[in-house]
Amino acid sequence: MDSATVAIRAASSSYFAKSPIPFSNSNPRLYRLNCTFFKHVKCIQTPNHDLNSSASCLSRSHLKSNSRDRGSSFPCWAVTSSPSSTTHQAACRLQSLISEFQSLAEPVDRVKRLLHYASLLPPFDESLRLTENRVMGCTVQVWLDVRMDGDGKMRFAADSDSEITKGFCSCLVWVLDGAAPEEVLSLKTDDLAALNIGLHGRGNSRVNTWHNVLVSMQKRTKALVAEREGKPPGEPFPSLVITVDGIRAKGSFAEAQARFLSPDELKVQELANMLREKKIGVVAHFYMDPEVQGVLTAAQKQWPHIHISDSLVMADSAVTMAKAGCQFITVLGVDFMAENVRAILDQAGFAEVGVYRMSNERISCSLADAAATPAYMDYLGGASISSPSLHVVYINTSLETKAHAHELVPTITCTSSNVVQTILQAFAQVPNLNVLYGPDSYMGANIMELFRQMTVMTDEEIAEIHPKHDRNSIRSLLPRLHYYQDGTCIVHHLFGHEVVEKINEMYCDAFLTAHFEVPGEMFALAMEAKRRGMGVVGSTQNILDFITQRVQEALDRNVSDHLQFLLGTESGMVTSIVAAVRKLLGTVKSSSGRAEVNVEIVFPVSSDSVTRTSRSSPQGLNLGQAGEFMNFPVIPGVANGEGCSIHGGCASCPYMKMNSLSSLFKVCHQLPDDKQSLSAYEAGRLSLRTLHGKLIADVGCEPILHMRHFQATKKLPEKLVDHILHPCENGRSIPIS
Repeated sequence: MDSATVAIRAASSSYFAKSPIPFSNSNPRLYRLNCTFFKHVKCIQTPNHDLNSSASCLSRSHLKSNSRDRGSSFPCWAVTSSPSSTTHQAACRLQSLISEFQSLAEPVDRVKRLLHYASLLPPFDESLRLTENRVMGCTVQVWLDVRMDGDGKMRFAADSDSEITKGFCSCLVWVLDGAAPEEVLSLKTDDLAALNIGLHGRGNSRVNTWHNVLVSMQKRTKALVAEREGKPPGEPFPSLVITVDGIRAKGSFAEAQARFLSPDELKVQELANMLREKKIGVVAHFYMDPEVQGVLTAAQKQWPHIHISDSLVMADSAVTMAKAGCQFITVLGVDFMAENVRAILDQAGFAEVGVYRMSNERISCSLADAAATPAYMDYLGGASISSPSLHVVYINTSLETKAHAHELVPTITCTSSNVVQTILQAFAQVPNLNVLYGPDSYMGANIMELFRQMTVMTDEEIAEIHPKHDRNSIRSLLPRLHYYQDGTCIVHHLFGHEVVEKINEMYCDAFLTAHFEVPGEMFALAMEAKRRGMGVVGSTQNILDFITQRVQEALDRNVSDHLQFLLGTESGMVTSIVAAVRKLLGTVKSSSGRAEVNVEIVFPVSSDSVTRTSRSSPQGLNLGQAGEFMNFPVIPGVANGEGCSIHGGCASCPYMKMNSLSSLFKVCHQLPDDKQSLSAYEAGRLSLRTLHGKLIADVGCEPILHMRHFQATKKLPEKLVDHILHPCENGRSIPIS
């Protein structure tokens, strides 16, 4: 027996001697471990373990690291060779590893132990050091090879260019090498929480290494099990691969859109000249038709007053354009966005600036429509008789809804990026507050679930989210938080079970992005990815920022890499993603000796959501041979919302697609001389009044201004707090039964 083995066993023994109930359910981390992992296997544990009583799980024999003849051995305890214990191998080894690291009181000793294990990791075959064997999401390079032996057991090999990460890999390989596939798949990332290595500084990224390597092991295990069972490989989602040299579409869904998306240089020039000559600004939402976005993105280089963003920033951009001298603003979005632009321009003193929509018909929004119903006002009416109450309304609603709601219940607007902070600050600032959120039911349920998850976090972790809260305050607010249960976005509703199952099966190791409006199962998937540094849940801007940040980090590492992102929102968003990624890749194109970083944007599309065209093109069609971005097509959802399935998202909003390029040209051509013919396109001022006789435009803007105050100060404005605490004095209307 070598000295390292003796030392580790001694440390483990001393741990059992020091700990009165080392595996008791009084330890919350180990209790979670028992509930999530050990319920799948039957490694019997007893309180007051000692080395002898653990013999049913572990033996004192020395275990070779694996059966691939890698010529190294682990000094950890071994599983007995009896047939009954083979099924419990991974559980017993993990239990052993947990006790071993927890026996070391000082973080520096745990790190030393990890580095020792790194030295014991068998050499990695150089021929396996391939890009496809890289583990995504790690801050360093990690390679993983997974095979199934003749007995159906899983065999793992791993390596890293970081010694600490090699130690992590060494431990995971020891736990799972030789295990049955079901054991590998039963292990949860939460089960690794008890392996508290205690690294300071970059500790979170190191913990993510445990998780991301495990997830990659499980993904490849699933594929090998399916291959053994004779199942054909799953059909991948369509995707767009962005490289420094071009863009490549993969799959019929992506290829079918290519013909719509290459901007016509003459159209780009014509539009830019017309906008400049007539002093017309353009504000457009991220979800625009890709043909429109392609032309606008190219025209930005010649006329700066074109802005593509989420709905919150559109009105701000319009004000900036008005200050710069624009006499007209064209709004490419749904009607509530045009209303907001009109009202905010008026508030800013630019009443003379005209605002035009892109259709002479109503451009609706399923969320705005849900809030414009008597049912929604009834929902608020129930709270108007209890005080104190605050209505947090999603920005994707009309001014009329905001105005009527504000007179019924004090109201503040929110976005998907600030809703959590808005609610937490409100509860912190107003004692015994009741909060009503609406109208997005999925977002409301996701917020509630997020807060439930916070109740099992530490006070320190909660304080990082909001400094005025702890577990007790989060628990106390849950009964006082309510959300409307009959409003959904028709786009995000489409991220259903088929999409989620396929992501779990084929893309569990990819970066996952999800809008806050997605259904609960997609939200849970993205939140799990977020916890290990592989995902983001939030607004369209949050999604864009997350992708660009990860790409920049890969470029900074200067190591060849392939980053894969699942786009969990409206597929028109990819236009802005492509522009941002191409810009980042372009900054290093001319540098010699730079590593190659490729970025793949995956569209989670159900099998029923494919629109085929008569044009045939080869798989993997290269769409990016031209030099400028304006010549690169970008891949959206199905045109005009065709082919959507209730089982999965084609993720294309039919309302947004009413904003066509031809409409934009029509409006611009007829301004300023032929305003009369554009009367149906103009975003007029709301002349209607509330029940208290106030202009809807004025009252409807108040919740937006409250939000802007919150964004600037991180506190609710005193005017709103006073309204909450003294509703009758502020003229709140009495609900009509």
